[in-house]
Amino acid sequence: MLRRSLLEDLSQPSTGKPEAFRTSGGEAASKRPPEASQPRTEFEILEPGLEELAVLSSFERFAFSVTHRMNQGGWKRFWTWCQSVFGAGWIQISTYNLMRVYGLENIEAVDHDRPILLVANHRSFFDLFTVSTVLFRRTSWPKRLFFPVRGRFFYQSLAGMFVNLVMGWWSMYPPFFSGGDKPIPEKREFDKYSFRRLSQLCREGAGNLIGFHPEGTRNKSEDPYSYLRPQPGVGKLIKDANPQVVPIFIAGLGNKLAKQVLGNWFGGEPIRIHFGKQLDLSEFMAKKDHVRTYKEIGEFVMSKIAELGEEDKRVMSNE
Repeated sequence: MLRRSLLEDLSQPSTGKPEAFRTSGGEAASKRPPEASQPRTEFEILEPGLEELAVLSSFERFAFSVTHRMNQGGWKRFWTWCQSVFGAGWIQISTYNLMRVYGLENIEAVDHDRPILLVANHRSFFDLFTVSTVLFRRTSWPKRLFFPVRGRFFYQSLAGMFVNLVMGWWSMYPPFFSGGDKPIPEKREFDKYSFRRLSQLCREGAGNLIGFHPEGTRNKSEDPYSYLRPQPGVGKLIKDANPQVVPIFIAGLGNKLAKQVLGNWFGGEPIRIHFGKQLDLSEFMAKKDHVRTYKEIGEFVMSKIAELGEEDKRVMSNE
């Protein structure tokens, strides 16, 4: 969901990892023991500083404040329940005739007491919504979803906040403002906070599932097996937070909601979701914290997504 260049300004090495994960009060986030019956509550949550909030408009600050609160504690548990029952329910009803899932055992095999970064190709607005539905409906371990997004729509109007609520159950968070086709340089200061917060979600919290598109924007090519160049932001995120990383290949989804839903009963294209094995990134984690390393990680991640695409190509050719 992050568009091209959204994290370009954040692709430089951090000036010190302990500082990158301090809370707004200046204290390092402290670990708490996990709870057995539900995802562990978040560690001391990173808050933006006054100088970071100052670059946002009054409405952006309001939208961020509401969404930030909805992604914490009891509110997050409530909205996750809504997402798993109502959100996943209507997507299941709208896709059950078309949905084909492969490799689900790969995500079942990872450590569910640590955050999981889901990295997927990006061709449809609905990519990660269908992935989340599969996980809610076909796996039983507790989970909480976060989809980082460009904030210009979801955090700049009541309509955007409403869409975030009814489609994402507030999970389109944290927001990034400065990137895209028409960058807003003055908001880069807040984006630095959003990246720290995103890194924290990828580093701390049992049950955290973070959906991320390394390509940075939708690939509008008609070839489902073509890919855009990965952006260095995904590499920096992985290098900073060291989450578990699971690649996903998605095909068969369109971008028109009515057509997509009707296709479930009137001969739409099969929706294929391939979950790959958890990636071994130890080679890159041992390398220098540098833009070149971030790019190498991004290219490696996309190569694994492409391998899943080749698997899909073989499956489709045999039908």
